[in-house]
Amino acid sequence: MNLKALAKDTAIYGLSSIVGRFLNYLLVPLYTYKIAAASGGYGIVTNLYAYSALLLALLTFGMETTFFRFAGKEGTDDKMVYSNALRMVGGVSLLFVALVFVFLRPIAGAMGYAAHPEYIGCFALIAGLDAFQAIMFGRLRQQHRPIKFMALKMTFIFVNIAMNLFIFLAMPKIPSLAGVYDQFNGGVGLIFFANLACTALVTLGFIPEIKGIFYGFDRKLCREMLAYSWPLLLLGLVGILNQVADKILFPYLMPGQEGQVQLGIYGACVKVAMIMSLITQAFRYAYEPIVFGGRDKNNPDTLAEGTKYFVLFTLLAWLAVMFYLPVVRYFIHPSYWEGLRVIPIVMMAEIFMGVYFNLSFWYKLTDKTWWGAIMSAIGVAVMVAVNVVFVPRIGYMACAWGGFAGYGVAMVLSFVIGQKYYPVAYDLLGMGKFLLFAAACYAVYLLIPDNDWLRMGVGTVMLAGFAALIFVDIRKRSITK
Repeated sequence: MNLKALAKDTAIYGLSSIVGRFLNYLLVPLYTYKIAAASGGYGIVTNLYAYSALLLALLTFGMETTFFRFAGKEGTDDKMVYSNALRMVGGVSLLFVALVFVFLRPIAGAMGYAAHPEYIGCFALIAGLDAFQAIMFGRLRQQHRPIKFMALKMTFIFVNIAMNLFIFLAMPKIPSLAGVYDQFNGGVGLIFFANLACTALVTLGFIPEIKGIFYGFDRKLCREMLAYSWPLLLLGLVGILNQVADKILFPYLMPGQEGQVQLGIYGACVKVAMIMSLITQAFRYAYEPIVFGGRDKNNPDTLAEGTKYFVLFTLLAWLAVMFYLPVVRYFIHPSYWEGLRVIPIVMMAEIFMGVYFNLSFWYKLTDKTWWGAIMSAIGVAVMVAVNVVFVPRIGYMACAWGGFAGYGVAMVLSFVIGQKYYPVAYDLLGMGKFLLFAAACYAVYLLIPDNDWLRMGVGTVMLAGFAALIFVDIRKRSITK
């Protein structure tokens, strides 16, 4: 495996993924400083975006990964694969949007938004367009066109930021618009409309790719793709449930204003921990095409090395956030700080999720995708059980531990079962040593007297030492190759 090539691809896609999403995350300080924690407004944002993520998994039904799998097969027309995927996802999304608008008020009432059914209609449109775009973004990746990929992603980010700045900084000061601002939960609802406008704008940028829908439709190929994707649908649903089920269930497990307030605090603090998801996503963008279609495809050594260095660099990121939390916490308003204790737990859960993603290639490469659905279902069952039992007792802390337990179980299951069907010589000893060293560094950090500057100073030294050990490990690997 060429680590330099992997790093280069990760950097290219990371510019639109990590940098782009980081810029988008700069909206979180805006939201938390403008939406008081006690109002519960950020709880609405957290809840509805959780539904949005679940809908995206449902409407793409594993077709993005299926597209990569079939487009990389020898003797397969990648244009026909693309057209099939685009037609199937587009058709399902269109049907979904139509049904939501037909039953808009009953659905809004059941979700607790009877006073604002327009929020639900807005998110239906966003989910439908996002699903359709997912296949086209996949096409850009498959064709190695990172510039357009980056341009479209960044267009969304910058326009969305500009619209949100106008909503929260300008609208309340303009007499003719202040009433509109107040009408939608103090600007909260306008966040969703801005998102829809930006999503529609990006769709216009895909006009050349949309024409791919006319490449044709192969019924036999369609059946083969669906046979491959339906386990991925279950996998995608239960996988995303591991990330969002707590935020969807929370208002039902802790109803009323208090539940909405707690959900807002939890949702804001989780955003601080989402640096790990940025790393995971950027890694996936570069890693998935290499495993399925690159020169290192189907190579167990690729999986082993990719997993090891993913673990090492995410542990480095985990330590960095922990050591600099006295500064990082200002990312959100102090009224949300009581939830900062979830950050180490949520970030470690994200590492588990990333490792699980790396381990998941064994069942994708062997076409045993139903194993992924089973393992993820077990993981989400564990997570939901922890939430149902403990949210009424300890509030949002149960959400953090639920994700930790759910991802942890799925990760262990994937490793154990995967070694039977697709043995990979993972460097467990090497990863274990780094994990123990990271735990020791964090323990030392906690034992330091409660002085922010002293803790960050010692933490910086330990962080440098950890990074140096990673560098030494990489150099040692290069010499032995």
